[in-house]
Amino acid sequence: MQKRATFLPFFTLLLLTLPTLRVAAQDYYSSVYQYKPISLGITLAPNMGWMRYGDSEGYESTPKFGYAYGLLADFAFTENYYFSTGLIINTLNSAAKYPDPLSSATNTYINADYRIQYAEIPVTLKLKSTMRYFRSYYGQFGFSGGLKLNAKEKLPAAASRSSMGSNADLFRLALQIGGGVEWQLDHNLVMMTGLTFNNGFTRTLRQGEPRNSYVAFNFGIFF
Repeated sequence: MQKRATFLPFFTLLLLTLPTLRVAAQDYYSSVYQYKPISLGITLAPNMGWMRYGDSEGYESTPKFGYAYGLLADFAFTENYYFSTGLIINTLNSAAKYPDPLSSATNTYINADYRIQYAEIPVTLKLKSTMRYFRSYYGQFGFSGGLKLNAKEKLPAAASRSSMGSNADLFRLALQIGGGVEWQLDHNLVMMTGLTFNNGFTRTLRQGEPRNSYVAFNFGIFF
């Protein structure tokens, strides 16, 4: 009788604990934190940019590394659908080889390096999966509009870069698509890692009338 009396409180305690353990296990395999209707963050995104000359003969482009930084903002429609925007300072570098317009020789080329900086505002739809194991996956699609801040070129005979002035167009419009992973670091802290392809469809320069595009590796922190 004494053993039965000792076992009964232990068995009762076990029955009371099981529902708590079950709920904790369900929370681990589901969303641990509630999604936020508005998330603001900062980003740093190294990129690889190049010029696309299309049908312009004799023009060649070489990709070069650039970088971008700025602010991000996600506005939630529901837990899985977001309007994503921000303000990005984007520096695109590229190199080009094209025929010398001042030379009568057919095999005379000019090699130029371009550095063009834009203030960009992305306007995209962001689709997120439900969070599992403190991470969620996202896909992003939309457009970006940019305003030229400065544009410089460096020619082989020049000692430094010179301003391109009106030879570089003032506005840039592009189609943007990408995806990646968001990692829940804390209750109000999320790290974003991803990849973006940005395809410009407006003219960048007068010389050869190219469009510039880039691939960016995105790193961001949402607070």
